[in-house]
Amino acid sequence: MLSNDAEQRQLNKRWRDKDASTNVLSFAQIEPFGAVVGILGDIVLARETLEREAEEQGISFSHHFTHLIVHGFLHILGYDHLNDEEALEMEGLETKILAGLGISDPYADHT
Repeated sequence: MLSNDAEQRQLNKRWRDKDASTNVLSFAQIEPFGAVVGILGDIVLARETLEREAEEQGISFSHHFTHLIVHGFLHILGYDHLNDEEALEMEGLETKILAGLGISDPYADHT
């Protein structure tokens, strides 16, 4: 689902107790690392935030959008980035998936 910053802020406050917008929210309907069958969950993206971030990072909107869909889907599957080890694993998967789609590593230093 595409939302705007105001709606994303409300969702983030309600479900994560964080009173701010965020680029992507994931709502899993399966157990972490459970069977991938049926309805897996929902991914909500804040278009305004995605546009701003893509511009700030100097990347295309479509590449940033795709990255955050992959990121959200990995959350639904059970991956997270609460510590360095988890973050490295999740970022590695994102990078590999995105490379398969012809999108460069979003975590590489592009300066």
